[in-house]
Amino acid sequence: MELAHSLLLNEEVCGQLGDHQRAAFIFEWLSFLKRLLPTADRVEMKQNQKNLVDQLTRVLMGSPGPPTRQLLSQCFALLYKIGDPFLATITIDKCNDIIRSRDDSPSFLPTRLAAIACLGAIYEQLGRLLGKTFSTVVANLMKTLKSAESQGRYEIMLSIEKILRGLGPSALPCHRDVYKVARICLTDRAMPVRCAAAKCLLELQREAVFLWTSELENMANICFRAFEGSNYDVRVIVSKLLGTILATALMAKQGTAPRQGPWRSSLEEVMALLWGGFLRGGGGGSFLRASGDMLKRGSSVSRDVRVGITQACVVFISCLGSKWLEYNFMTLLALVLELVSYPRVIQNPAEAACCRCCISFILRATVGRLLGERSQVLAAKEICRVIAKQKMAVDATLSDSNMENRLSATDVAVSQHILVCTLQELGSLILGLGSTAESLLQDPSAGLLDAVTSVLLDPSAVARLTAAWCLRCVSVAVPAQAAGLMDRCLERLTALKSCPEAVAGYSAAIAALLGAVQHCPLGIPHAKGKVVLGLAEDLLRSASQNSRLALQRTQGGWLLLSALMTLGPAVMVHHLPRVLLLWKCTFPLSIQELHSECGRGDAFTWQVMLEGRAGALCAMKSFFLHCRDLMNDEVIGRLLAPLTCAIALLTQLPALIKCYGTQVKNASVMFRLRIYEVLSLLPPKSYEESFGILMKQLLSDLTGLESPECTGLTLLLSFCHTSDAPLLGLATSDTDHLFIEEQLHSGSGAGAGSLEHDPFTIHQLPLDVPLPLPPSCCLSQATVQLFGLLFPHMAGAQSTQILDQFSNSLRQLKASRQQNAHIHMASALCCGLKCLGSGHRGLLPEDVRKPALRLLLGALESGSEPLRCAAAEGLARLVQAADDAAFTVSVTQINFDKLKLVRDAASRSGHALALGTLYRYMGGISSPQHLNACVGILFTLSQDSTAPEVQVWALHSLSLLIDCAGAMSHAHVKPTFSLVLRLLLTVPSAQVEVLQSLGRCLNALITTLGPDLQAEGPFRSLCLMGCAVMQDSSDCLLQAQAISCLQQLHMFAPRYVDLSSLVPCLCGILLDYSVLANLCSSYLSLRRAVVACLRQLAQREAVEVSEHAVTLVKDLPRRDNSLLDITIKEIGLEGALFSLLDRESDLQLCQDLRETLSHMLGSMAMAKLSHWLKLCKDVLSASAETATAAAVETYQEEEGGDRADDDSIYTCMAESGSPFSHPRWSTRVFATECVCRIIAQCESGDPAHFDMALAQERRLQESAADFLVLHLADLIRMAFMAATDPSKPLRISGLQMLLVIIHKFAALPEPEFPGHVLLEQYQANVGAALRPAFTADTPPDVTAKACQVCSAWIASGVVSDLVDLRRVHILLTSSLGKVQAVKEVQSQLYNESTITMESLAVLKAWAEVYIVAAQSPKQDEKPAWLLQPSDPSAQPPVNPAGNGLLRLVQADLSTLSRLWLAALQDHALLNLPHEYAVQLPATGGTFYTAETAEQARRHYSSSWAAILHATALWLNSMGFIVLDEGPANLSRPVTPTSMGQSTSLASIRSPEDINAERFYLILGISMEFLCSPHSDSQMENITYCLHTLHALFDVPWPRSKIGNDQTLSVELLSVLHRLIVTRESPGVQLAVLELVRQVVCAAQERVREKRHSAEVDDGAAEKETLPEFGEGHDTGGLVPGKSVVFGALQLCLCVLVRKLPRLSPKLTGSNPVSSRPPLALGHGDYQLVSAALTILSELPSICSPEGSVSILPSILYLLMGVHRELLLQPPGPALGLAVSVTLQALRVVLLSPMARAEKCQGAWAHLFRCALNTLMDFWDSEEVFHGVNEISRLTILTIFLRLAGPEVTTVQPLLARSISKFQGCLECKDPVVLSQTYKLLLSVFQSPAAAVAVSFIQVLGGALVGHLQAIEKRRPQNTEEMQAVLAGVRALETLVSTAEEEHRSQLVPILLHILISFLLDENALSSASTAARSLHESALQDLMRIGPQHSALFKALMLSFPSMKARLRAAIMGNQENMKAKAAVCPVLSKKSPTIQLKTNFL
Repeated sequence: MELAHSLLLNEEVCGQLGDHQRAAFIFEWLSFLKRLLPTADRVEMKQNQKNLVDQLTRVLMGSPGPPTRQLLSQCFALLYKIGDPFLATITIDKCNDIIRSRDDSPSFLPTRLAAIACLGAIYEQLGRLLGKTFSTVVANLMKTLKSAESQGRYEIMLSIEKILRGLGPSALPCHRDVYKVARICLTDRAMPVRCAAAKCLLELQREAVFLWTSELENMANICFRAFEGSNYDVRVIVSKLLGTILATALMAKQGTAPRQGPWRSSLEEVMALLWGGFLRGGGGGSFLRASGDMLKRGSSVSRDVRVGITQACVVFISCLGSKWLEYNFMTLLALVLELVSYPRVIQNPAEAACCRCCISFILRATVGRLLGERSQVLAAKEICRVIAKQKMAVDATLSDSNMENRLSATDVAVSQHILVCTLQELGSLILGLGSTAESLLQDPSAGLLDAVTSVLLDPSAVARLTAAWCLRCVSVAVPAQAAGLMDRCLERLTALKSCPEAVAGYSAAIAALLGAVQHCPLGIPHAKGKVVLGLAEDLLRSASQNSRLALQRTQGGWLLLSALMTLGPAVMVHHLPRVLLLWKCTFPLSIQELHSECGRGDAFTWQVMLEGRAGALCAMKSFFLHCRDLMNDEVIGRLLAPLTCAIALLTQLPALIKCYGTQVKNASVMFRLRIYEVLSLLPPKSYEESFGILMKQLLSDLTGLESPECTGLTLLLSFCHTSDAPLLGLATSDTDHLFIEEQLHSGSGAGAGSLEHDPFTIHQLPLDVPLPLPPSCCLSQATVQLFGLLFPHMAGAQSTQILDQFSNSLRQLKASRQQNAHIHMASALCCGLKCLGSGHRGLLPEDVRKPALRLLLGALESGSEPLRCAAAEGLARLVQAADDAAFTVSVTQINFDKLKLVRDAASRSGHALALGTLYRYMGGISSPQHLNACVGILFTLSQDSTAPEVQVWALHSLSLLIDCAGAMSHAHVKPTFSLVLRLLLTVPSAQVEVLQSLGRCLNALITTLGPDLQAEGPFRSLCLMGCAVMQDSSDCLLQAQAISCLQQLHMFAPRYVDLSSLVPCLCGILLDYSVLANLCSSYLSLRRAVVACLRQLAQREAVEVSEHAVTLVKDLPRRDNSLLDITIKEIGLEGALFSLLDRESDLQLCQDLRETLSHMLGSMAMAKLSHWLKLCKDVLSASAETATAAAVETYQEEEGGDRADDDSIYTCMAESGSPFSHPRWSTRVFATECVCRIIAQCESGDPAHFDMALAQERRLQESAADFLVLHLADLIRMAFMAATDPSKPLRISGLQMLLVIIHKFAALPEPEFPGHVLLEQYQANVGAALRPAFTADTPPDVTAKACQVCSAWIASGVVSDLVDLRRVHILLTSSLGKVQAVKEVQSQLYNESTITMESLAVLKAWAEVYIVAAQSPKQDEKPAWLLQPSDPSAQPPVNPAGNGLLRLVQADLSTLSRLWLAALQDHALLNLPHEYAVQLPATGGTFYTAETAEQARRHYSSSWAAILHATALWLNSMGFIVLDEGPANLSRPVTPTSMGQSTSLASIRSPEDINAERFYLILGISMEFLCSPHSDSQMENITYCLHTLHALFDVPWPRSKIGNDQTLSVELLSVLHRLIVTRESPGVQLAVLELVRQVVCAAQERVREKRHSAEVDDGAAEKETLPEFGEGHDTGGLVPGKSVVFGALQLCLCVLVRKLPRLSPKLTGSNPVSSRPPLALGHGDYQLVSAALTILSELPSICSPEGSVSILPSILYLLMGVHRELLLQPPGPALGLAVSVTLQALRVVLLSPMARAEKCQGAWAHLFRCALNTLMDFWDSEEVFHGVNEISRLTILTIFLRLAGPEVTTVQPLLARSISKFQGCLECKDPVVLSQTYKLLLSVFQSPAAAVAVSFIQVLGGALVGHLQAIEKRRPQNTEEMQAVLAGVRALETLVSTAEEEHRSQLVPILLHILISFLLDENALSSASTAARSLHESALQDLMRIGPQHSALFKALMLSFPSMKARLRAAIMGNQENMKAKAAVCPVLSKKSPTIQLKTNFL
């Protein structure tokens, strides 16, 4: 195909190809030429134009196929547009000659059609450039039209349309002629011709004024006739034509179309014209002139016409626009509702229901889509007025006794239908508005609730039910109204029990309100269920007291009970015994009683009885659906008794119907329906003994044919496979017109659904208005379902007998009755086989297979398409149930044989489909031979052009076969591709079903090839060619398939899909210019495919998609892109998608749009930050201006003078000029979510996003740079607008956004005002956004979210001024008051669990504030290694306000502490395992009731952690001291320490008991959670628990409790060990180690206390007997799982080995330790190691002597090993801290009392020697970082030498090695090392072990003196060297002082001599370095200090060495002179210095 990519056709290659390849080659060349021509060079084009024209003409004469001729015509047009246009006349003449040709052969037809298409395309492009030649062309086309076949008529109409478009006004002379032929074609028998004619007329009306003036009425009548017998495509385009013409006629200019009468009458005339067609169909004459006889004649109008007119009315209103609709809604509503005032449209219930659907569709498609939220509120008010007016008229009629003034029955019926239509639209409007509708409900002028509730008393049942549904919509939209409405209805029902309408209406309303609770998370008060149950019981008991009310009371009572079940098991568990008793009383107690009652009663009695039992069964059904958790064996057993009687009653129904007639028959239908539905929900085994009766009745129902209207799609659709749905002709299933188009597919007589058919659907889950089908139709479906459920449980013989009975019944019937019965039986069999296959009940017996196969094969040859699809599905299920390869082969062979014999299209199509579906559930095809045979037969059938229906089904079957075969079908891919492409290029465009099947085949081929499409080969180009053919089609479904194929191709081979052409194509479909007028593609499947493809593209190439979308505007014709230009260029593709998201209502499509926008945001937001933020701000501000201003004004007035500084909030009002027009609240919620995503994305990006100074600096350097912090004002503004919106979901999203902003920006400093933060300037905005959430009428979930924001704001530290802080603090204080007074509230609007939610949210907010306030003063008390920054999750925020915030909280702390403890007690009780549920208080807890315990659990789970931490901090501050503060101001007794006991009992408890209870409560909650934290998402709660325990154990009393309970300590250590193993957070691990330290500390205190007690008890007992207390006892054994020491050691080892793996020999393996490089440690790792070592050093103190010996080797090993590993780390400040902690830990171990205990002293000494030897070995064997680490090793050696004791240090080998280490360090040239060595040597000289000191002095004394004597020759040059010399002097001085007296006289002169040698003479001193001078001064001071101490020796030395004396004297004199000079300078300086220092730095 690459050879086709050239300007001129490669005729040489083309000639070598076969016919089919040549057609594909030419198509590829034309496609390339079409893309090339717009970008080609004009000069080159003119040079090659003649050759191109010749080649194109030859293609034209070559009989091109439909796609090729379309491309050919476009290439001709582009060629003449770009090249020389005057040469076009030659082609035009050529085309005219072809059209005039008399050759009528089929082979010449494609050429003629191509010529017609070329003419249209050329004139469309060139238009007036061709002069007046068009008249000849048009005349020629119209002449040809008269004798043309359907394809010719179709092409001619399309060509004329293009000619009109190209010529514009110039075509005026031929307008009349075109009109004449077009209106004839508009009623053509071929549907494509009608579509083309409608498009032609639609183009004609742009310029032909007469169409919407003088010919308006004729045009309307023609359109009405075009609707008759039309398909969906015809109705769409003709309705668009009719609606556009009528809109143009109404809005025409005065000069163009003069009008008679006022404008209002014009609208009435237009609507009368439409309604005339609605009443009369396509008949002639004007509706206004029609006589009354014409209106009353009995002929019915086709539903096609009425549906088409309905769509035309929608188009008419949409063309006029939203503004027009808003201004004229009142008039339009009256005219639309006038439709139901005509008797002809409501002459029977089915017609009336259809008419109501039409009106509802008109209102929903216009008011629901065109109007914004504010306009919808106004429309709702107008609808309320209509409802009130109609109800007043009905009431006046019913109450007026004057017969003349009363309305007729017809007028009452009309009023009923008007009420139904208006109430449905009102309910839909309220649902769409959501919580925004609250203002509408509160508006007294609208009187919405009064108007709706008044209809509950209407005499019409359907009106009452619709009013009840409307109240349900109110309850769902505004949950605060639910409880009030229910109370109102309960009160009215109780008061009006004697009125049948009131009983029926109010019971339906209560049921609807109960059903609404499923959609209201806040629920209703629990007590309402008890009230409803009592009322239902009362109605059922009183039903028999009044025969006039018996039926209504019975139905109402059971309706209430059925609705009550929807509240779920949490409510029904309390009422189940009463309900079971009602069910028991409704049915006979035994079969004998049933037989006896059959002989009693009359027709009315039996009607009431059957209705009552049907209601009871419906309540059972609702119970089974909503209370599955309560269906245990006991309940089912109690229900089986009444169900058995109900089943037995089925056998008596025929006799009752025979006796009492129709009245009982209708009730029996409902009874059978209910019993079937109930039994379908029960396990069949439970009623197995009734199978015989049931199956007999089911067979009677299936073969009795009592419901002939329930046929076709109504019954079979659920049994057909979803992949077979395209074969059923359901083109409307995925369209915007589905609601209205369903009227054409609901069966022959079923009519539209209506609420009156089944009032019990009023409480079902779906939100849309329930439209149940008639009971007889529903009975057929229930019969089939129950039969399918029971069939697998029947024995083989019974199943065979049943199927034989089916066959016998079919043979006895004929014609339509036979088909109807066949549908029922086949459906039942399919259902049974499906249940059998999915239930794995064993193989289907052979004797059952044959009759089943016979029945299904007969259905395969039916004329009904749904029946054939269901039969094919049944065959697949039959093969699955049989699971026999031989049987499968035999069925396949039967289909082969049938296809060879049968010739009718229906039979062939059915058997062809069976071949594809047969292996659907078999896991694929295992036999290649079968696959080859099936593919061969399907290939043959697919090419049968004489039977398009067979082609469709065969191609569909082929696609299924390819999917099923998988990789096995690769051998057939190439021929299948050839077949698909050949048919795509040859099948006429009118045969769209064939083309769609080809599209499915292509999709299956792409799926089969998958990634193989990336490889070189012909398949990829064939795929692209096939997609191009389908893309160019005018059929929307085919375009959708093309897009789906391209999407798959992009997934497998992305680089071969051209986004530059695909993306504009997608956007052109999705964002068509007419979309802004609500006239885009009505095919939902096409829009879904486009958005799904865009979503996939945006995942990978979001930026490219956005850029390519802009090209769409350039490519569109100028007149079509005005609105798109604004949409795309101003707000980009993402803005257009936002706009589309606001208009779409399909859930899947909206979800795809959100994901697409999310992908684009993720890829583009960082680069186009301002654009995205502005986009979100425009969405939020479009509807917020009025609401925000009102909210601000309201709360300004409420707060008064305290809010004088809140004026800045006015800056948050919305800006005008938004490109979005009143977006819905759901779209604005998504916009806030997008802003939060942007913030989160920036957090992981450039640091400048959260640094104002850096952002401003970067902005100065690069003007295009953009950072989030620069948009902080916009972020606050958006959060404010969302948080103050009337919509509750938007308020919650706004508060969440505000919370995110506070968390991310709270710590950002304000660079212009040091000491302040950025958010400080937005205090007023935050306060104003939060204040509305704390009003009395705010929903609890909003208040809960606001409390979270309040606590975050207060704890953030943004506000440091307590006066400003109180403005938000007062909100929390008011909420705390609500928590205390909650029991005083009499009227509850929501479920009690919402009180729990709000109360816990308030307490959690206070807890978070208190945590910050309480922890700020304690930061300095933490260990040094805990104060280092490690992990944000482990450290609470620090509030600069500190003590001030604590003072704010302190006022309420007494109350808070009690409430916190009560909440924790509730949480602990609710978390008990189910087996301890009996321990729960019968009345509930402090914050929850017993009935709402289940719902309350989730609220406690989100709040307990912060409350727990705050409680622990409070107890910590109190020191666990119980103060008798008196009762708090609570409305209920809060006794958290009583644990469910009475207050009197709790009051006598001792403080010790209370403290213990509190302690175990907090400890138990913490440990229970830490034992099994489920995921990392609960890291915050883990941190809270750890901090809680830390605060708890900081107090001595709790520490003593944990210390005295060793089992509890061990358990806690075990939990902490598990936690540290499973959590990698450094903060969590540090907190765990701190807790371990506290546990060890508690154990130390316990041991210390025991030892002290023993010491006191023993009196003068010897000290060495005291340390025997501790773990290990006399044996020294530490038992794992019972030892605190072992647990702590295990945990420390875990930490150390994870950070330093070289410590563990097992981890290092066989390699030597030195060969493994050490792991680099971070700051947090050093902290963990330090903490673990600190704990290790304390462990011996809690052991007995023997126990200490057991653990000492491990401790020393770890200490030495850690020290070694630390010395291998690179130097750093964190390393120094860790090393110092290691040395301190060693000191603690060496100084342990156990080292001196008599029982273990020897063992300790031996272990110390081993450790010291190990230290020496490490020193000798490893390379270390010199410097600091060398000093560290010498330091640890010194610690050993000083603290280990003589029995350790005096061992000669160790002592000698120690001295050698010091000698080595003394030889070091590093002055720092030398200095530290001298200092450590000084410490050794002072060692308590004299032997050690003497040895070191003897060996190292001389070296020390030698080093110091050498200084005289080499003076120190820097401070380090000087410090080293001074350290040596101090060491020598210490040596002298420790020497014995006889040796001191020899050492002192040496010291003095060295000191004098450091002195400099006067000349040398002036030129010496600073270090030398410092050494000189220090030596002089030492001499003057030491000389007097040894005067005799000093004098003798001076006398012996005169030079020294002179040197010393000179130094002293020089020092005195310096002192005098300094003294003389000081007074002078003091006089000159000013007394006041002036400030010179004013920055």
